[in-house]
Amino acid sequence: MKAIINVRIYDYQNYIENGYVIFDKNIIKVGQMKDFKNEGYSLIDGKGQLLLPNFVCAHSHIYSIFARGLVLPFNPKNFQEILDQMWWKIDSQIDNPITYYSGIAAGSEFLLNGVTTIIDHHASGSEIIGSLSSLKKALVNKLHLRAILCFETSDRYPLKDCIKENISFAKKYHNDHISGLFGMHASMSLSDESYKAISKRINGLPIHIHVAESEMDEEESFNKYGTDIVTRLNKYHLINKNSLIVHGVHIKDNELQIVKDSGAYMVVNTTSNCNNAVGVPDIKKYLSYNIPVMVGNDGLSSSMATEYLNAYYLTHLKNLNPTAMNLGDIVDIINNAYRYVGDRLGIKIGKIQESFVADFMLLPYAPFTEMNSSNAFGHVFFGLYPNFKPNDVYVSGMRLVKNGEIVSKRNKEELLEARKYSQILWNKVKEIK
Repeated sequence: MKAIINVRIYDYQNYIENGYVIFDKNIIKVGQMKDFKNEGYSLIDGKGQLLLPNFVCAHSHIYSIFARGLVLPFNPKNFQEILDQMWWKIDSQIDNPITYYSGIAAGSEFLLNGVTTIIDHHASGSEIIGSLSSLKKALVNKLHLRAILCFETSDRYPLKDCIKENISFAKKYHNDHISGLFGMHASMSLSDESYKAISKRINGLPIHIHVAESEMDEEESFNKYGTDIVTRLNKYHLINKNSLIVHGVHIKDNELQIVKDSGAYMVVNTTSNCNNAVGVPDIKKYLSYNIPVMVGNDGLSSSMATEYLNAYYLTHLKNLNPTAMNLGDIVDIINNAYRYVGDRLGIKIGKIQESFVADFMLLPYAPFTEMNSSNAFGHVFFGLYPNFKPNDVYVSGMRLVKNGEIVSKRNKEELLEARKYSQILWNKVKEIK
């Protein structure tokens, strides 16, 4: 067993000024240094650093990592044109090797930012079958992260392949590091016939779907189907407990009631929404319905600290109220992600307590003012989150990052190979007229 000693410990609930953590795959014991007794542990001196639980990213598009630097004709006037001119061109050309190396690239960045559980919404039109296994191989087998994966079913792709990939993956993989959901792109890219086909096969598997990201999504639902998005989903019994309703920027009150009653979660992606100029999610309203909210990155920043900052500040701006969201709300949202992952993977995660998985990170932090149990999150949020770079990151007790670098010697070789595959993808995308 190992022991990290001489650390500040904070897990969004409890704070220890000078403590220790004894662990192997799980946390064995936590306490204050005055009570520590070395019983032959392998010692790691934390040297006064802050020990925090690792982050969860509740919605991502890992394949988008290869869009960085890609130059395409791009002059969208609305959200649909953003999809047409950029994202649907890219994902149509992704095959399983590209999926794998995008997982290596994105997963490495997440890891260096202390994000070690990723809920991903994958798309790869060039190769659907086996795509989630390729992503799992990169994230879980090679990088030792935790992941909850799905394929975004859409009428742009062969429907049978999408359904098969989601269901077969979810049945095959379900352990403390990997699980599956049923992915659906959005209401605007799925017909009623597709909804019926999914409904017949889903058998209670939670869905992961974009909802009302732009006004166009809601407008198309009313124009084509005579109802709003969530009511339409509910008609086909597609929303169930632990489903992920993503974005919700233009979701209506009656839809929020359905979400609440179903036991689903709302997942906001504030930074991406601003980038796409679709609006800002009304997190305050979601919370007023007692809907559990989580935060994702939508494939943009690999820093969840940045995403929490933006969600907090933009909620104040949207409501023109500096108290529209308080730090306690952010803590609740962070803990929602741990609760969701724990439920899906069958683990205790997100606390520095006995029997929880040893998923945590060490960060240098020397506070200028007193840090104690009553103000610890204020220090973390305003002091650490804006400049968030862990020194060491552990998953299941394994040190995956040491002194700010990924420990695996193979990682640098894989990242160089990933650059080759990004170029392959770029060349394919640029040939599309």
